Amino acid sequence: MSVEIPGAREAVIRTIAMPSDTNPAGDIFGGWLMAQMDLAAGNAAARRARGRCVTVAVDGMVFHTPVHVGDEVSVYADLISTGRTSMRFQVEAWSRSRDGDEQIKVTKAVFTFVAIDSGSRPRPLPPG
Repeated sequence: MSVEIPGAREAVIRTIAMPSDTNPAGDIFGGWLMAQMDLAAGNAAARRARGRCVTVAVDGMVFHTPVHVGDEVSVYADLISTGRTSMRFQVEAWSRSRDGDEQIKVTKAVFTFVAIDSGSRPRPLPPG
């Protein structure tokens, strides 16, 4: 659980956790949450690279609190570094119950992407 607040940052993705996203115990699958984070970071990567990108690594994911059915999940992606063809994003997922205002950080991780060309080969990032 976190006392941090995402602040004025704009969420890349905001969605509602649905019953179809649960495991047999009724909690939201960690894999579903990781997929939302990958979608958000991939969207940010494609904007920065001005084209197609692929996920090549995810580092440091730890789940701090469960997400429940009906929770609003907001995902934030901040560019933290670039290489010749690669980008690293700090990605955070926050949840808010549908009847509350408190936002709680659920998890964070660093996602690494590589920009690719039409032949799926790494390509240089455009000036940014």
